[in-house]
Amino acid sequence: MIKGLKINTPPLNVFGQMACDEIMCDSIPEKFILRFYNWKEPGITFGYSQRHHFVADAARKEGKQNFSMTRRPTGGGIVYHETDLTFSFIFHYPGEFFKPLEIYKRIHNAINSQYALSGHKFNLLEKKNSDYDINNPTMDCFQKPVDMDILRNGKKALGGALRKFGDYTLYQASLQLDKVRKNSEFHKDIIAKAFSKEFNISWIDERLTKTRLETLETLVQSKYSAIEWNKRI
Repeated sequence: MIKGLKINTPPLNVFGQMACDEIMCDSIPEKFILRFYNWKEPGITFGYSQRHHFVADAARKEGKQNFSMTRRPTGGGIVYHETDLTFSFIFHYPGEFFKPLEIYKRIHNAINSQYALSGHKFNLLEKKNSDYDINNPTMDCFQKPVDMDILRNGKKALGGALRKFGDYTLYQASLQLDKVRKNSEFHKDIIAKAFSKEFNISWIDERLTKTRLETLETLVQSKYSAIEWNKRI
């Protein structure tokens, strides 16, 4: 089996969560990295290509205008991080050709299969959605499922977004189920086993070093909490 790291961090806000994923892509050489977010407070993330003012308007309409908010390095729509289980998976993906739908299908099928073994029924949506508009003011990721999302009882339960960093690909995901944080250890075990089986990974728990945490904070200040990043469009 191939060694993979399960990274543990202290509690982070939305800025720290995004910075952490980026520095892991840039500085940790292992072929597989899995991290379950440890949330310091509720927050909002939005997709790389979304317009900031649409997101801010949507947050106000939801009564969440006081939440910390940052632009993700990955795509997709608005995600409200209040009760979800959020995680990232980084994997070696060299070469120029990038096939997002194939990646989503492989990852989400693996997760579906592992939940099925535990007696939980999920479905993979395999239907193209031509009218997906990330800049619709109501474009909340979990209000409108898209191709390759995971559904439960017809409602979106898990969605992800991708970004390629050189030879590595970052997959960021949000699992939104009733009491998912209360039962987080069960769901974390399912997800870790799914990746382990699909990619032949043996997980090793590791914490971020002091040096990487300092780098993370620098990136928070220079990028993820900066107006230039969040209001770039």
